[in-house]
Amino acid sequence: MELMPPALWLVRSVYKYKGGAEGKVKQESSKSIVDLPAMVEGFPPEERARFRRMFAISEVVGELRVPPSMRQWVEQRFGSVKAVERQRIVRVTNLFTLESALFNDLRSSRPFEACENAELAELIRQTEGDPFCRPWAGTPEDVFGRIEGTQSVTASNIAKYDGFHGLVIFKEHDPLRWDEEAIVDYFAVAMRWAEQAHAVDPTARYFFLMWNCLWKSGASVLHGHMQMTLARDMHYAKVESMRRAALSFQQAHNQPYFDELWHLHDLLGLSWHNGGTRGLVYLAPVKEKEVWIWADQYGEELARATYRALTALVLDLGVRSFNMAVYMPPIGSGPTTEEWEGFPVLVRLVDRGDLSTRVADFGAMEIYAASVVASDPFVVARTILEREEAFSLRESGLEAERG
Repeated sequence: MELMPPALWLVRSVYKYKGGAEGKVKQESSKSIVDLPAMVEGFPPEERARFRRMFAISEVVGELRVPPSMRQWVEQRFGSVKAVERQRIVRVTNLFTLESALFNDLRSSRPFEACENAELAELIRQTEGDPFCRPWAGTPEDVFGRIEGTQSVTASNIAKYDGFHGLVIFKEHDPLRWDEEAIVDYFAVAMRWAEQAHAVDPTARYFFLMWNCLWKSGASVLHGHMQMTLARDMHYAKVESMRRAALSFQQAHNQPYFDELWHLHDLLGLSWHNGGTRGLVYLAPVKEKEVWIWADQYGEELARATYRALTALVLDLGVRSFNMAVYMPPIGSGPTTEEWEGFPVLVRLVDRGDLSTRVADFGAMEIYAASVVASDPFVVARTILEREEAFSLRESGLEAERG
């Protein structure tokens, strides 16, 4: 497969691939997050009860008056005065993790103050020649050396936030230029690094893999790279919090948390599965377009599923800057003080917003209260389902050719 197109091409033209025959994508095109309360109310009683034991949903109408002096401005930016004067807001809360999101489609249309126009590809090109372009000379290595793959190599992070803190540096400078095999390689190299770190210190078992793509996501270096850590004692707080929430649900309802989470999203058409992987567009996202993908094992199949989701986010939904994180049980053998049974290897992906605006996507609400989300999970799911179908058709065609 060819490399994903360079960033300049992505900025100028968002490619849309309509995979599969009309009507095969299971989610109805008319579904919207603002209709969620009515959809849940329409479930059979047993399914409605199951949904409500995990999620709380509330709906409110926000009202205001637009003065005549603002009407033209409102119509130009939001489409109509009526849409602004009565706004439907839906709040979704996961009762076990206490993740919560407030959805209002109107917020995606609100005006922003943009930065000076600059081609993303040119910005990336101007940073070529940075230390990550020559990692053997420009970056330190870990005490056990470097791990090299076909498309990446590791380095030791020079300003660490844990004892083992490394980088997977992509051999391709452009962080938006990768293909399926590259993603597989990045995942594999990261795990080989973790295994080497664990061999040096067997008490370090809690592996965390992350990818901050471009500056909105928190990346200080534009060159494509992931980061990974291997911690002692216990997992990081957010991973541990999810483990405890999942265990609490299982103890309360005698049912695996992640199986039930997937089932409830599947009722709404917000999920998919492929082989040993499952995915969903989360109803209580941390921010825009959050996607979850998981499998029982860390490995190639999960990496390929992550690639498919990223392709839909970047090519079809225009995402440029994003965060990725991998939650998983501790590596190595031997018991732990925590119960990890039923906890999968979970990949979380989230859009970090428009690179051309000065507006931060996280504010006081997201940090101290609940996430305010403009994107519609049903729109995101439709797009990913189309991509999944397109990939399935491609694989079927390749198998037919081989046969």
